Amino acid sequence: MKKNINRIKVVLVEKHRTNKWLAEQLGVTPSTVSKWCTNDAQPSIETLMKISVLLDVKTDDLLRFDEL
Repeated sequence: MKKNINRIKVVLVEKHRTNKWLAEQLGVTPSTVSKWCTNDAQPSIETLMKISVLLDVKTDDLLRFDEL
């Protein structure tokens, strides 16, 4: 069973941002961001910290601890 341990997709919607925008900001491909949003892959801790700055949220807001 796949665990949804990040909330990147939800926060992107809340902030009115797209996968493409986030990919451009981070210098990664949109497909990489898509994998993060579907929990098929997880960003590194460093990348997660960059995402939190870009989206102006706490790192904790990007994670689902109840799924662990």
